[in-house]
Amino acid sequence: MRPTKLTDLVGQRHLVGDNGIIRKAIETGNVPSMILWGPPGVGKTTIANIIANEVKRPFHILSAVSAGVKDVREVIDKAKYSNRAILFIDEIHRFNKSQQDALLGAVEKGTITLIGATTENPSFEVNSALLSRCQVYVLKALTDDELIELATHAIQKDADLKNRSILISERQALINISGGDARKLLNLIDLIAEALPGNIVITDELVMNVAQKHIAIYDKSGEQHYDIISAFIKSIRGSDPNAAVYYLARMIEGGEDVKFIARRMVILASEDIGNANPTALVLAASAFQAVNVIGYPEARIILSQCATYLACSAKSNASYAAIESALKAVQDMGDLPVPIAIRNAPTKLMKDLNYGKDYQYAHSFENNFANMEFLPDAIKGSKFYDPGLNPRENELRNYLRNLWKEKYGY
Repeated sequence: MRPTKLTDLVGQRHLVGDNGIIRKAIETGNVPSMILWGPPGVGKTTIANIIANEVKRPFHILSAVSAGVKDVREVIDKAKYSNRAILFIDEIHRFNKSQQDALLGAVEKGTITLIGATTENPSFEVNSALLSRCQVYVLKALTDDELIELATHAIQKDADLKNRSILISERQALINISGGDARKLLNLIDLIAEALPGNIVITDELVMNVAQKHIAIYDKSGEQHYDIISAFIKSIRGSDPNAAVYYLARMIEGGEDVKFIARRMVILASEDIGNANPTALVLAASAFQAVNVIGYPEARIILSQCATYLACSAKSNASYAAIESALKAVQDMGDLPVPIAIRNAPTKLMKDLNYGKDYQYAHSFENNFANMEFLPDAIKGSKFYDPGLNPRENELRNYLRNLWKEKYGY
């Protein structure tokens, strides 16, 4: 059922419609190297095949799961004797740095036109040198109407199905279980057709019975992806470990990348917990390293430990608020001059200009503190960091009050 021309492709109209950038590239013959980023089953491989078919170029396919540098170099050697061959690499995010680097020269010289497919954010998973030589096109999960259009097309055109009477009476279960994934949808219809002889009326109940269980809806790059990670983070921020592990389970069941989940917890540990419990960041960073080594299925245990700990921790966004406030001051005030007393003075000229003069070395004073101003004159006395109201940061507040009475009160 894989289409061979753009007119038969369902979905991705923003890329392949009348004004779509990929359509225009095909029409002009100027196809750039590109990364197709999107969830499973939305047409990444299909689009690569269509491009090669339409522009009539040699087409090579590698899977990053099984291919290595040797395979890449063999394709590049073959491409030197052909007219700008197209190399399609499925799951390019699985290539390590050396494997990706092997592509650089050939892509830059135009020996090959690279089309990489990935379900992961290429900003994190494709090295910057290769990414800078490619256009990144984002593919979207198929809409409900597009899924039904695809299902109807399969029923009418498939060599076996078109000889049977198959009517889609209800569609919600088909949509829910496929979750925007064309491959899942076609596999489900195939499963229904194999399970039942003769004519078929597809209802939600029939779909659920044949599928045996409701498959978790989880689109790793679409709306569900963002909704569930948002719910996960907000549950932790809201100190609800039960909701946190539920949404964690939704992501794990949907095959979400362990690094993505762990990375978000590292950010949360600093943004939402911060100095209320500095150990939170230590644990989150350790969890990130651990899941990279362990992987699924055991990584679920590490993720759960970290998520529940963060949810049960005291919360503070004071550090986050401090940097946001300081950034605004920089944006509003520009590059204010650093006070002369705390400037670096590595040369005689700088010393002659009084750089570093009157600097008070903190360790030369009682309690290792010298009461001097470190901020530029235009914003002296400003307070960007206001400790949160929790036991740990109350200790910090009291410490700062003893030192900076003007800023933090008596």
